[in-house]
Amino acid sequence: MAAGKLTVGYIGGSITDGRPAHNWPEPVTRWLTANYPGVRIVVENAGIGATGSDLAAFRAKRDLIDRGCDLVFVEFAVNDNSTPTERRQKTREGLLRQLLSGDAMDVVLVYTYCQDMYGPMSEGRMPPSIAEFEALAEHYELSSVWMGLHAFNEVKAGLLRWEEWLPDGLHPTERGSYSYGSSVIGFLQAALAGSMDADDANGGGTRLTRPQPLDTGNWERVGFVPFDDVRTEGPWTVRRWVTLEWIDRALSTSAVGAKLYFKFEGRGLALAFDFGKLSAECRYRIDGGDWQATSRERPSWCGPQGWLKLETLADDLPQGSHEVELEVIHGDKPDCGGTRFDLAFIGILI
Repeated sequence: MAAGKLTVGYIGGSITDGRPAHNWPEPVTRWLTANYPGVRIVVENAGIGATGSDLAAFRAKRDLIDRGCDLVFVEFAVNDNSTPTERRQKTREGLLRQLLSGDAMDVVLVYTYCQDMYGPMSEGRMPPSIAEFEALAEHYELSSVWMGLHAFNEVKAGLLRWEEWLPDGLHPTERGSYSYGSSVIGFLQAALAGSMDADDANGGGTRLTRPQPLDTGNWERVGFVPFDDVRTEGPWTVRRWVTLEWIDRALSTSAVGAKLYFKFEGRGLALAFDFGKLSAECRYRIDGGDWQATSRERPSWCGPQGWLKLETLADDLPQGSHEVELEVIHGDKPDCGGTRFDLAFIGILI
């Protein structure tokens, strides 16, 4: 932390997203500004709704590390909940190893709540998504705050109505977000005082060096294929993207049959899109193999565009050089309402 300045980063899903001004980072930020009036508090909220730790692994450098964050809160226990254990642990560990790659950044894991967690929590158990995060916290000597348990206990004590906490069953509004934020504020107070609240936080030790990874296949080493290295066939444009703030430029077409060709060095491939109900699908093949087609879900809450969505095409290729061919298709499903193909980036696992 530079003298007189603290840069705080937040990354997670819609519960952390900075656009609803009532989300839990807001009371935490207000507490920091009120209690440290001589410090310039800089906020880098990189939360995006409906995204998980896989996309975050590709965003960590640009949206947190390069912005000089001193302290980062990571919230993905809910958005990773439906992802298989092996995959989510790889992406989470990769994200954490990137954030811990230097000496200056402190990382705190925070856990919110979704309905799948009710059963284990009502029986006094830790939901699997959180337990697996805690294994990473122990390995990397990180602190954590179980915000969802704090609010759950407030409900049990009669201090908070369920509908005040989660009106739609998942997303808190002002009162529920304040409960989440209060648990983080309590953690910060205790940490600054040199103690930890055993009910809501697990204390981490002082990190001197990063330990060896738990999974050598984690997503720490990532890169990108520049659009200049992509060969196109059909009507494509590279556009400055003004409709979604997390995208700098997009490689874009609306033509069924338009094609892309590119090479990459690595072991995995993921594509990020400005996605919605007007989006096209694609078919692709790697190294001349069989053609495969994407068939992405478009939930009822999904708009015509505006969802930064990651599609992992492969994560277990032999390390080395690979060639990719891709063709835009309509999708031929009732929920495929358009042919927009707006590619935010081509990500590779190295």
